[in-house]
Amino acid sequence: MERTESKEAEEKEKKEEEDEDDEGPPPGWQSLPPPTQPQPPSEFAQLVCGSCHQLLSYPQGVRHVKCSCCQTVNFVLEAHQVGVVKCGSCAILLMYHYGAPSVKCSSCRSVTEIGAHNKRPPWSVQQGQPTPPNTVH
Repeated sequence: MERTESKEAEEKEKKEEEDEDDEGPPPGWQSLPPPTQPQPPSEFAQLVCGSCHQLLSYPQGVRHVKCSCCQTVNFVLEAHQVGVVKCGSCAILLMYHYGAPSVKCSSCRSVTEIGAHNKRPPWSVQQGQPTPPNTVH
């Protein structure tokens, strides 16, 4: 009978070892996700905050940039959406949304009208493409 008991004890011990292996990793253990390919650094652009004049750097392609100093949300314009004109009062160079009738200076607060002499040519002309003929029937 001793032989049967010792044999049973060995089988029980072997089964417990197998069960421990089947339980999986210890509590709290997590496998790490597979390593990912490093992302290439994206291109950055800069703009000046319209409120506090802080220079802001942002990834290209975004539409809005929040200033870290004054928390103002600045709208990002592409190069073809922007016009430039000198302030009629203090002569500082101002940027404005293409097509705007006027622009307010952030330094002296005067308003400069965007006259016909300040308007930019259409984007197609700037790119060197001929302007389509204006046909009226």
